[in-house]
Amino acid sequence: MTGTAYLGPQGTFAEQAARVLVPDDELHPAVSVHAAIAALRARQVDAACVPVENSVEGSVPATLDAMVEGEPVLAVAEAVLPIRFSVLVRPGTGAADVRTVVTHPHAAAQVRGWLSTHLPEATTLLADSTSAGAVAVLDGHADAAVCAPVALHHYPLAELAGGVHDKDDAQTRFLLLRRPGVLPPPTGTDRTSLVAVAVDRPGALLEVLAEFALRGINLTRIESRPMKARLGEYQFFLDCEGHVASDAVGDALAELHRRCTWVRFLGSYPRTGEPRPGPDPTGFTGAREWLSAVRAGRSA
Repeated sequence: MTGTAYLGPQGTFAEQAARVLVPDDELHPAVSVHAAIAALRARQVDAACVPVENSVEGSVPATLDAMVEGEPVLAVAEAVLPIRFSVLVRPGTGAADVRTVVTHPHAAAQVRGWLSTHLPEATTLLADSTSAGAVAVLDGHADAAVCAPVALHHYPLAELAGGVHDKDDAQTRFLLLRRPGVLPPPTGTDRTSLVAVAVDRPGALLEVLAEFALRGINLTRIESRPMKARLGEYQFFLDCEGHVASDAVGDALAELHRRCTWVRFLGSYPRTGEPRPGPDPTGFTGAREWLSAVRAGRSA
């Protein structure tokens, strides 16, 4: 099987993101983020499209965990979608009939205010995905589902409300993952992702962050996740501006590999949003040339 796996079932925002990132690929819904990435590792698909970060709820823990629990996978592209939901019901259902609303936990957090205003008597139920909520409505297990608008094209439901959201600028970032191979070339506006386990001593995290600060590299995200082996052990997920091919970012990652107990590179890829150059490599290039001259015995 070829194509791209995504967090399903059909009709999720992950499907919408996949259609942006790989418009010509055959798409395969997976029951979970872990299942989508497992299919990639098992070579059942060529890529996986999964959510990684939401502007309201923060990072998606299932994605972060799945990326490091197993053989390496690399992010090669990202897509950022503005999040607007549809509330779907069985045909003939009105707002007064809705007693239960089902959706994904991240979606529930983004429409909490709307639900309290428009469906104040309804109890919110949680599902593995927004589309799983649509299936629950079809099966009669809930009265309404908060879904991605594309779900309306996959399920015989009616739209009770559209454009539903609490925050006007809510967005979710999705990653396109592939097995290790040739990296996307630098574009000048890139993002590099990695995970590191710092040495267990005072100031270790500060030393990790200093490697980026000293090189003028902007960190766009830092998050700790438990190692799941012993209480109090954490790994740090980092996103920074720039590409691993640049002298500055490459130098920082090499130093982290020297200082940390474990580092996994998660990818360098073009980033969305306002164009903003990554770290200027000129100083690092000049320094390398100077050092090469000194080592070669040339005047420096």
